Amino acid sequence: MINNKKISITSNGMEIIKDYDLKDLNTFGVHARAKYFVTLEREEDLPELFNLSEFKNNQKLFLGGGSNILFTKDFDGIVILNKLKGIEVVSEDTESVFIKCMGGEIWDDLVQFTVERGLWGIENLALVPGTAGAAPMQNIGAYGVELKNTLEDIEAYDIESGEKKVFKNAECEFGYRDSIFKSKVKGKYFITAITIKLSKISKPNISYKILENYLKENNIEVKSSKDVSIAVSAIRRSKLPYNTKVLGNAGSFFKNVYVSRQKLAELLSTYPDLSFFEEGEKIKINSGWLVEKCGWKGKKVGNVGVHEKQALVLINYGGATGEEIINFANQIIDSVKEKFNLQIVPEVNII
Repeated sequence: MINNKKISITSNGMEIIKDYDLKDLNTFGVHARAKYFVTLEREEDLPELFNLSEFKNNQKLFLGGGSNILFTKDFDGIVILNKLKGIEVVSEDTESVFIKCMGGEIWDDLVQFTVERGLWGIENLALVPGTAGAAPMQNIGAYGVELKNTLEDIEAYDIESGEKKVFKNAECEFGYRDSIFKSKVKGKYFITAITIKLSKISKPNISYKILENYLKENNIEVKSSKDVSIAVSAIRRSKLPYNTKVLGNAGSFFKNVYVSRQKLAELLSTYPDLSFFEEGEKIKINSGWLVEKCGWKGKKVGNVGVHEKQALVLINYGGATGEEIINFANQIIDSVKEKFNLQIVPEVNII
């Protein structure tokens, strides 16, 4: 029984709900309850939200699409659902277009907005789950492209002072699935909008092996950014379970692992079929390959399992708790450590 309890309505019409069931707001579909819950639909309502006693006196969690989170327990605080909407071209010149996107927009809607206009830069990030506001937190990336390649700035509010701040790209300290918002200022800012800089000039990035092979095998000549986004979407749909209402999941659960060239050579001497990528001087090991080699791909324990087509994806087959999922994930982590002496870590935000 959901049994959510509306306790008050603010002067601007925001409903504050007590004991809110978050099951439908996380793609793992696990049951967890929030002490308080509110939906934010207008940026101008933020000052009132910041002054609410329920906000000031409790832990805070801002939710977007709920696609990169695992609740292992109830949340003893206030959950704010980001529903800020709007995508607009703010400026352009002969070569570039600057697009502002509000944080509550679905990320793939932004990708489609750009490829329909023939713009280049984020087409490789088609079908990445989540919202635009959550994208910079972990510097989303796929098929050889990361958000940091196109991000111009981020608009965010200090949740203690209520002051608005604009973070330029360099200030975000982007790394592999990382940013300042996951480290130094974690939990201190609420991202309301991002601005990205895209190219009007054709700049296809199709060197990523899986994408390159798909285009060749299907005799696809890339003439537009939309061609790339369609190809990426087809690859993702073939490998990943996208209907989270049927198979609860959060996409890739584990980050890939960076190793030294010495460690790479050591691994290749034992495992010549090792799956890895070279990024300049950096070597990235495919964590999905590691998980699969440990025998987890397609394996199911109780209500939790690893997807049969993609070893990085953990599945809630129905009724699993967040605690069951993280315990299952820890078994995988331990087995990879034992077999390869490599430490894989969750990409998903564990609450």
